[in-house]
Amino acid sequence: MQNDKKYVPLSDQARAVILGTILGDGSLKIQKKCANANLQIRHSETQKDYLLWKADMLQEIAREKSISVQRADGFSVNSKWRFISRNLPALTELHRLTYKNNRLRIRRTWLNRMTPLSLAVWWCDDGSLISYGGRKGVFCTDGFDKESVKILSRYLKVVWDIKNIVSPISRIYKGERRQYWRIWIRSQEELKKFLRIILPHIPTPDMLRKAILLYKDSQFQERWISEVVSLSRFPRSVILSEYEKKLARWTAFR
Repeated sequence: MQNDKKYVPLSDQARAVILGTILGDGSLKIQKKCANANLQIRHSETQKDYLLWKADMLQEIAREKSISVQRADGFSVNSKWRFISRNLPALTELHRLTYKNNRLRIRRTWLNRMTPLSLAVWWCDDGSLISYGGRKGVFCTDGFDKESVKILSRYLKVVWDIKNIVSPISRIYKGERRQYWRIWIRSQEELKKFLRIILPHIPTPDMLRKAILLYKDSQFQERWISEVVSLSRFPRSVILSEYEKKLARWTAFR
């Protein structure tokens, strides 16, 4: 495995993406016999475009064959797309800031370095719109303990002025019922405030479903679509296409 020893600082763009994705579907790892950390990201086949976008944003830490495809493993019918970076001193530095005993440690000292791009990546990785029309939001922070989730919740409140609550859910895992803690944005206005922060950084058309709210009232619907058009990087035609797809899914679900 390539193990670069020369220190080259991370760009602001790469750092922002990494900080967002280690809260979601990415991880920094220092493996045995490696002096430095690398970044590993894995997404389902259905999120291939999103994985490729991340790889493009992280070209400065990529190796010759950073992207690979894993066959479905039995837990999912879809293949997995992976990005694995080089092992770099700059990633080791970031690992020391964000991990303890090779396990992600949630602390304000590094959360405060996150940017709107980081928030967008975290949301695209682990955020979901729920309730009718998706007018409530939730971060699926199931991998963190209650105290860590509370730190994340307070970070959103204090730094980004997004009111939210921490509340548990109960799920069956390997035949055992377990309790997990999630961050909920239950106010529609707070959710819209959050989406306005991240919309300029939504990376791919398929991720627009995580920012498009559905309304029964056509005037309310047009207002939100217009906001998405004005704030995002996508043309109206693309946004309307994703809106129609989401509306069809919600209609079928109901």
